[in-house]
Amino acid sequence: MPNGHAAVHAEWQRDPQGYWARAAAAIDWSTPPGRIFDPDQGPYGRWFPDARLNLCHNALDRHVAAGRGDQVALYWDSPVSGQKSRLTYAALLDRTARLAGALAARGVQKGDRVVLYMPMVPEAVIAMLACARLGAVHSVVFGGFAAAELAARIADATPKAVIAASCGLEPGRIVPYKPLLDAALGLSPHQPDFCLILRREASPGTLVPGRDEDLLDAIEAAAPHPCVEVAATDPLYILYTSGTTGKPKGILRDTGGYAVALAHSMPLLYGLQPGDTCWTASDVGWVVGHSYIVYAPLLAGCSSVVYEGKPVGTPDAGAFWRVCAEYGVKTLFTAPTALRAIKKEDPEGAQLARHDLSRLEALFLAGERCDPDTALWAERLLGGRPVIDHWWQTETGWCITGNFRGAGLFPMRPGSGGKPAPGYDVQALGDDGRPVAAGETGSLAIRLPLPPGCAPSLFRANDRFRQAYLEAFPGYYNTGDAGMIDAEGYVWVMSRTDDIINTAGHRLSTGALEEVLASHPDVAECAVIGIRDSLKGQVPMGLVVLKSGSQPDPAKLEAELVALVRERIGPVAAFKRASIVQRLPKTRSGKILRATLRKLADGESYTVPPTIDDPLILDEIGEILTKA
Repeated sequence: MPNGHAAVHAEWQRDPQGYWARAAAAIDWSTPPGRIFDPDQGPYGRWFPDARLNLCHNALDRHVAAGRGDQVALYWDSPVSGQKSRLTYAALLDRTARLAGALAARGVQKGDRVVLYMPMVPEAVIAMLACARLGAVHSVVFGGFAAAELAARIADATPKAVIAASCGLEPGRIVPYKPLLDAALGLSPHQPDFCLILRREASPGTLVPGRDEDLLDAIEAAAPHPCVEVAATDPLYILYTSGTTGKPKGILRDTGGYAVALAHSMPLLYGLQPGDTCWTASDVGWVVGHSYIVYAPLLAGCSSVVYEGKPVGTPDAGAFWRVCAEYGVKTLFTAPTALRAIKKEDPEGAQLARHDLSRLEALFLAGERCDPDTALWAERLLGGRPVIDHWWQTETGWCITGNFRGAGLFPMRPGSGGKPAPGYDVQALGDDGRPVAAGETGSLAIRLPLPPGCAPSLFRANDRFRQAYLEAFPGYYNTGDAGMIDAEGYVWVMSRTDDIINTAGHRLSTGALEEVLASHPDVAECAVIGIRDSLKGQVPMGLVVLKSGSQPDPAKLEAELVALVRERIGPVAAFKRASIVQRLPKTRSGKILRATLRKLADGESYTVPPTIDDPLILDEIGEILTKA
């Protein structure tokens, strides 16, 4: 691998197909690719169109055959249930092959869909891999999702089977999944042939005769099933995101391109090698969990941590550091919101000091932009270890920009998502579709074709894919994010394009304003929204969460925040309002629901997003906004 990001990126630019052909050598193919890219397939082209493989074979069987069977594949750590376990590659292969056998015996075949509705337990990973083993297409729905939302996904995916847990566990409470599944199936026009239920002791649920079976019993009784060969262009999974039309968008992931991209990213981006332990503190309901809890670590022969807990409260703000120390984690990957929660509870890092983090080499952040103050806080706390903010999306499946440990890190700039990964030609475009000058804010877009690993389309909806992503800027994929690219090629993702605030004709980024507010010593995290103003069109308003122990006078804090914005951005920002809130409304993946906040502040009607972590937060903030 050439030394340095510039050399790697230049190698890809010189010969894109040759670059990905070389990367494809990391995968075991039953039919190796003869053609690397076909521009005439799908909305923008397809990768490895004539190749064949099985992803489960690449994740499990080949490692066992190569003598890694006794290596730990999965560490399960569940502080909410008080349980821990570990599965070697050999044990994970056995259970996966048996579940594949159980599914096949009940009629699941290549191309069939299977919906998974699971918490962070090993069986969730086993179910994903078992589907991949059969060539079936899994669709993971975040455990605890509302019945109507689960029903919409079942109706769209038309699964042959559903695999679910009877409940999930949160700090201090049990979330019964089985009643939600039963209600969802009552709403759905499509009915699966059968359901396999992981019956958990905390709330085992009631099985419906003739439809439901015990998952563990089915695994134990089944014969192992061999891997089924699929085309590289065959779908591996569907991952639904909320669509603007009310119908969920099924992001489709193909098998071969995804395998190549993930296997390539592990040494290049994360600096990980076979035998290393990595921990992605996310959930299998999100793309980060698909890519870097399950598939990428196992493709690379690493050990992966599956964690059923929270960054704080299970039991304290040292939970993440305890897990890193206990399992010898080399790279930790989490969301900035988790880091801010730890910072709020333990700003001086007293909990971290209790744990041996000598094997931790780097911290990776994604999910939303990390404000510079939090990134610098983490870097200081971790003794100068690299804190790498990298940018990617459900649609891309792996990073668009980052910093690349396998090529030698370039200097990091807090607040930036780094530089583009090979395969991505990122541009900041103006409304006319032309690149803007370095340092100017525009719509971030990626010149087509997208690299391997990215969604080739939406499930059964090529036209919707073109309309959603390709029509705004012909020849480009529109990310929907706004930001800039500086003179040295660093990419700065500042907000979603619909989060840009237009104040008297001036375009203001919520990310830039939040960066200023987060730098105040009393502020743990914040959100800025644009609220309606009869004179200026919109004006910004800040909502701030205080660090533990901070008790400033609200009026004095507001004045200080206004002064900070005036000093660093200028009076053009027209920033005059800031309110203290106890917490911010977020999705379960940690994204702040700014669009909902904006409607709440403007007195508009809104629908509570199905992805919200706790709907009661909106009522709390509504009361504060009414008084403000």
